[in-house]
Amino acid sequence: MKNNFFYNFSLGNINAKPSNNSETLSQILYGEKFKVLKNQKNWVKIKTNFDNYIGYIKKNYFYKNFKPTFKIKKTKSRIFIKKKNKFLPTKNYLFFASGISVLNKNKRLIEFKKDRWIKKSDIVKIDHLEKDYLKIMKLFKSSKYLWGGKTSDGIDCSALIQIYFYYNRIFFPRDTKDQIKFCKRKKGKNLSKGDIIFWKGHVGICLSKSKFIHAYGPKKKVVVMPTKQTIQLIDKTANLKVKKVSNIGNY
Repeated sequence: MKNNFFYNFSLGNINAKPSNNSETLSQILYGEKFKVLKNQKNWVKIKTNFDNYIGYIKKNYFYKNFKPTFKIKKTKSRIFIKKKNKFLPTKNYLFFASGISVLNKNKRLIEFKKDRWIKKSDIVKIDHLEKDYLKIMKLFKSSKYLWGGKTSDGIDCSALIQIYFYYNRIFFPRDTKDQIKFCKRKKGKNLSKGDIIFWKGHVGICLSKSKFIHAYGPKKKVVVMPTKQTIQLIDKTANLKVKKVSNIGNY
């Protein structure tokens, strides 16, 4: 089975194996397109169309015919339900870069799924291009560090870089080991704005020559740190040297 499907829940974990106890490799967002490679009891093995990521998600009823026309521009957009002509906030959200279609709308809200509404002000057209990568990175400042995460509720180092590309629907690998292979080495040794710095198993980006943002496990969140201090700290605490420097402007 290799039909195209679209994920129709706010967020799901992509696991290494078809088990709740298995490692979470990544996550899948609302509106994300994928192929089903194999059915396995309550799980399906999938391959995402955006970055060819393979893993297992819980089996469910997914969209087949779906064309996202808008996407979420806020870190998270609260979902509302309608009761007796009143819109009531729920505890659920759609997350940054999720793709949606519009079923219905009023002055303030749009219906993206049956009786599920979000604010108009939280969306832009699907083809909107955000060239300011630093603006996107800064949205996630102080977000919790989460291995395999890709939202403001929890994100890891490679997802922080990839989310800029996913928002713009430009291919970029998910994991650090694949990103480092994909990216071209920068010429010259001087660091500058937009430089992506890779270590084995870790990555972040320069906000400027002297400031660096990354989802940093030891700090348990996305932090901005002095660039040179970060390089020295990772060398001292993890015994890791910088493997490659690239620049986000090349992609």
